[in-house]
Amino acid sequence: MMPQDENNNSNTRTLLALTVVSRFSVAALLLLAHLFPPFDAATSHLLLRWDAIHFLHIVRSGYVYEHEWAFLPGLPFLLSLFPTSIVAPTVLSLAAACDGSLTLYALSLHHLGSPALAKLATILSLLPSSPVTLFLAPYTEPFFTYLSYKGMFYCTQSSYFAAAIAFTLAAAFRSNGFLLSGFIIWGLLIKPILEHKPLPLISILYCAALSALPFTPFIAHNYAAYLAFCTAEPPAAWCARHLPLIYSHVQEHYWNSGFLRYWTLQQLPNFLIAAPPLLVISAFSVRHLRHWIKSPGAPGRAFLSASIAPHAIHALIMSAILLFASHTQIVLRLAAAMPITYWAAAWLLMEHPKWGGAWVAWSVLWGALSSLLWGAFLPPA
Repeated sequence: MMPQDENNNSNTRTLLALTVVSRFSVAALLLLAHLFPPFDAATSHLLLRWDAIHFLHIVRSGYVYEHEWAFLPGLPFLLSLFPTSIVAPTVLSLAAACDGSLTLYALSLHHLGSPALAKLATILSLLPSSPVTLFLAPYTEPFFTYLSYKGMFYCTQSSYFAAAIAFTLAAAFRSNGFLLSGFIIWGLLIKPILEHKPLPLISILYCAALSALPFTPFIAHNYAAYLAFCTAEPPAAWCARHLPLIYSHVQEHYWNSGFLRYWTLQQLPNFLIAAPPLLVISAFSVRHLRHWIKSPGAPGRAFLSASIAPHAIHALIMSAILLFASHTQIVLRLAAAMPITYWAAAWLLMEHPKWGGAWVAWSVLWGALSSLLWGAFLPPA
């Protein structure tokens, strides 16, 4: 066995052990929080908080209320396979997390070119900003994150059909999953153009077909709602829109999402707790893209590898949506699905140790506090 292989095997064993330990650590914090009475006694189960209650209702009764259509059917379907168990999805998410850590390590190794940096980035991913929703609760994030990583890794192997399947499954858990199709477009269309390679018509059609797949869960979900609400008498008010999408209606009417709608003084605390991941992701992405635009063909150092460019573009688009048109604190859950979050954190530790140390300290302290807040049924979630 080559020394490099031995190093990678040692790293993967370490990462698997740390992945399991991180889950038990968060579980211990939840049990500690359970010693105190919850703010809302609607449910006594530690894992049933916030959106998890909606998911469970959808499993038991279907999409009864309009606001429930904000949630795509991926997780309700998964939960329906274990109708009597809340813990089974946690076990599944642990299995996904173990393979997800190895996938993130392989993905990081491809883009950063260093086993040490890949290991560091993966270890940092075990300190997410919303540990309960990513590690234990019946939430979309662990499965969305895992499937996003798998699709991104398949793209590095030029296995674009497999990537399209992974991204489509991810999009069945979260509506913004359709943005992952950009990685397919980058690999099959944009990269060949930048490299001045010939682009046959069949390649363009293949790219169009594969990149369309991640849109299908969102389209099917909204079409099902259209049949339920717009073919009945009387039809729902939103059916009269030029583009009758229940998802847009629900986000505006029930969740008050939309351009700058969240920008109110009372939401300032949510902007403040969302600031660390948004700043780190944006700073790293902008820095990378500035270098890439100036020298698109240059190999660059580890954190300036040209292959990171599509991740930086995707991260900036996601950050802009979360900052200007969504509940901004959702970045605490979604940042984990963007590997660039942990590449940026590793970059801080290596090149700006003081700021990197601040990131680690914030991750540990906020992760612990958010776990206790979850247990007490207090926001944010």
